[in-house]
Amino acid sequence: MLLKSLSELNGTSGAENLVRNFLRQTIEPFVDIISTDKMGNLIGMKNDSLSGPKVMLAAHMDEVALMIIDITGEGFLKFRPVGGIDARILVSKPVQINNSCVGVIGAKAIHLQKHTERQNALSCDQLYIDIGAKSKEDASSKVKLGDYAYFTTEFEPFGDGLYKGKALDGRVGCAILAELLKNDYDFPLIAGFTVQEEVGLRGAKVAAHHLAPDFAIILEASVADDMSEGAEDGWITELGNGPACSLMDRSTLYSAKLIQWVTSVARQNGIPLQFRRGSGGGNDAGSIHISNVGIPTICLNVPCRYIHSFASVISEKDYRDCYDLVNALLKELPNFFEGSSINFAKEDKS
Repeated sequence: MLLKSLSELNGTSGAENLVRNFLRQTIEPFVDIISTDKMGNLIGMKNDSLSGPKVMLAAHMDEVALMIIDITGEGFLKFRPVGGIDARILVSKPVQINNSCVGVIGAKAIHLQKHTERQNALSCDQLYIDIGAKSKEDASSKVKLGDYAYFTTEFEPFGDGLYKGKALDGRVGCAILAELLKNDYDFPLIAGFTVQEEVGLRGAKVAAHHLAPDFAIILEASVADDMSEGAEDGWITELGNGPACSLMDRSTLYSAKLIQWVTSVARQNGIPLQFRRGSGGGNDAGSIHISNVGIPTICLNVPCRYIHSFASVISEKDYRDCYDLVNALLKELPNFFEGSSINFAKEDKS
């Protein structure tokens, strides 16, 4: 299964090569041109010679991870997060370094902690990775500063139509995008598998500026907090209710006209659609929509529990429905462009 393969690959920000190589082999039969830019983005193009709007589909390849920044005299590894990771989830988790060296994230045992220490969550400064080394020299023979440590979660189905795995934030979008490239559309289509989204939307900024699409669709995962004891209106998204269309987040205010179009296409095709509640977080749309003279952009999200953690959870149905919705949008897109000016600023006569 494509999503399983992508989930289990290791590739954090700035080290996406394994994911990029896998995706390159996967999509090469279905694109006319394929390249990697200087930033590391993987770009695939279909129908470059056709007329019509140039459409970009974007999904990021990178995942959150840990970077080794020091080795203690006893042979323990100190680290810092790459991307947003809650340190409270890290204690006792197994990790893999260099795709070969296995370690366990450790901390002072609760039996040895003072009462005041027990009252506060441990920070990354209080944690370390134990690889079974006897000394700094021993550890240094296996690991070097700047290496990355990854969660070791195996992707698998469980429960009633759910999947669990690591790196589903980003990789679920990559899987949908790769599957969409097998289809034929009547306009120039760009697939942008971007890098370094987790550390500031960096790859998308370079790709959008260089490719200058007329329109962009971001494929992402978004927080699902539907197991929370909090009020339902604070859940952001819910598993099983279909893909979530973003309205606003920390880096983007999405066009009401595009949101109405997405809603209309979903209804016409009987595809469930929810809206992403809350305005926190961000994604590659934040860089893409302000590139060049501005690029109309929408973001469709697969709801994801426990995002940025050892094991995230998504619904297979949401994953399939998101693919169906994007496919329907792409089929309808030429008609939408013919009937609408893509320069939304020109439509405002006020």
